[in-house]
Parts: sequence; C-alpha cells; structure tokens
Amino acid sequence: MKKLLLLCFALSLAACSLDSEDNQVVKLLTIDESFTPQSFTYKSKDTIKVKYTLPNSCHSFFSLYYQSDGNARIIAIRALEKLNANCSQQTISKELKIPIQIQQKEDYIFKFWKGKDNNGNDIFEEKTIPVN
Repeated sequence: MKKLLLLCFALSLAACSLDSEDNQVVKLLTIDESFTPQSFTYKSKDTIKVKYTLPNSCHSFFSLYYQSDGNARIIAIRALEKLNANCSQQTISKELKIPIQIQQKEDYIFKFWKGKDNNGNDIFEEKTIPVN
C-alpha cells in the first residue's frame, strides 16, 4: 500500500510545473524494454539497461525515477516537456544504463513501469534477479 501511495504521489508531481516562466512540466515515461543480468554477485557493481521513448522533440530526459522498498525497485523515466514550443512530432528512442551496487543477499525485484490500465492502476513488468 505504501508503494502505491508513493507512486501515486510521484505521478501527481509529474504534472507540476518546474518554472512557470519556462513553461515546462515533468512527465513520467514508461520503460519500453529492460535488460538485466541473470544474476548478481553480492557486494559487487552491475548494470541494468533500459530503453524508453521520448514522445517528440519537446521532451528531454530529466531524471531516473528509482524507488526502492525492501527488495523491490520501481523504475521509470522522468522527462521534461516544453510547453508552447515548436516541436518535431517524431519519437526519439533512448537508452539508459543504470549502475547497481549489490548490497543485499536477497533477490532483487525490479518493477519497470509500463503505464496505467483502463482503471488507472499502475502496470509493471517485474524481473527477479537472484544474488549469488
């Protein structure tokens, strides 16, 4: 329940303007595809890679949404959208490598945000990565 409330709060922030003079808003973008290792090694560093799509040239990467709760990690992309700008409507495919420091012996559960269903519930692709 805490995770859902936190995610809902984060999504509500997605509509907030950063600076009214710049006419920009932060939006949450879905993860199109994710690439994870088959396992992690305890007390090591590893990397996961995600692909996402900027809807048009008015959007740019702002930050990674990375929320941890116990073994679970919720991942999405925060993007800036310029409002009232002339933009190309061509989508832009991007990749992001995310470094992960393996600090727990328990399996990691990654929840890659895929959007919302017809009822407004969050949809995730879940991947469980064991730790050796």
